[in-house]
Amino acid sequence: MAHSITDDCTNCGACDDSCPVNAISEQGGKHAIDADTCIDCGACVDTCPVSAIHA
Repeated sequence: MAHSITDDCTNCGACDDSCPVNAISEQGGKHAIDADTCIDCGACVDTCPVSAIHA
């Protein structure tokens, strides 16, 4: 199951930069995770400064 980004996201882009498979992109002013591309590695979770990403 892919991770998800909550409304707590500040849109800093740290998760996007950390994703090894480029599964995170900005869509409509918010970051989103492509569930089909996400490999559940957790890099984005570890990188998010506001803990806005959950499994």
